[in-house]
Amino acid sequence: MKFRPLGDRVVVKRVQEETKSAGGIIIPDTAQEKPQEGEVVAVGPGGRDEKGDRITPEVKVGDRILFGKWSGTEVKVDGAELLIMKESDIMGVLEGKPTATRKAA
Repeated sequence: MKFRPLGDRVVVKRVQEETKSAGGIIIPDTAQEKPQEGEVVAVGPGGRDEKGDRITPEVKVGDRILFGKWSGTEVKVDGAELLIMKESDIMGVLEGKPTATRKAA
């Protein structure tokens, strides 16, 4: 089954996080937080402005994104766990390969 979001909604598949801590300790599933990073699976045609003109979405299928901890609605489509959220719930698009995180001094 194929799912097509309406308006400014986006379908996202969560990206699995590492199950080991930096020290090598394996973290059980029950103690892990759900990742706030995902891959865009489908994008609606966009919302409408006050004049009724279509607003083109800024994200596209395949984009890697960051979203808020409580963003979206969880659904299952063909056994896959997905999130449906408004484009405004997306904080940003991750571009390129992530570099090592910098520690604050």
